[in-house]
Amino acid sequence: MTTTVFSPTRRHWLGLLTASAVLTVAGCSTETPVKLANLTVQDLDGNPVSLGDYAGKPVAITFWATTCPGCVAEIPHMTALYQKFASKGVQVIGLAMSYDELGQLKAMVADKHIPYTVLQDKTGAAAQAFGPVRLTPTFFVLDGKGNIRYQKIGPFDTARVDQLLTELTTG
Repeated sequence: MTTTVFSPTRRHWLGLLTASAVLTVAGCSTETPVKLANLTVQDLDGNPVSLGDYAGKPVAITFWATTCPGCVAEIPHMTALYQKFASKGVQVIGLAMSYDELGQLKAMVADKHIPYTVLQDKTGAAAQAFGPVRLTPTFFVLDGKGNIRYQKIGPFDTARVDQLLTELTTG
């Protein structure tokens, strides 16, 4: 049996990589608010929409793209969140990346019967403010103060998000 000895520097980097992987897989929360009032995106007709209009209530938001298979697979889960929590005041938003064309977005909304709000981050400013977001799908839950309570790259934990949104809408 051989024993591998890692230098302190290598152990440090391995620890950081492990912690990063755990947060990526499990989702995480912070108490850092996203300044929604400063962010303008556009609706599917190209009209400006202030994300500040969604402040004050919980928000479930995913950064996605029409060409991303994981994003398309996430649509039924986002739809389920909308169906369960929209009547309780949760804003459910699909925020398309800057490279998605409005025509593609409209076609996807129609084809997949997406009931929740779909907007486009045409300038990339929202993706920058949330991280920056570089990979899709990237999902967030914000509380009414704009604090990130859950963040996940890739498929989100539906049970955990359901529990969190229940807490945010009943307490």
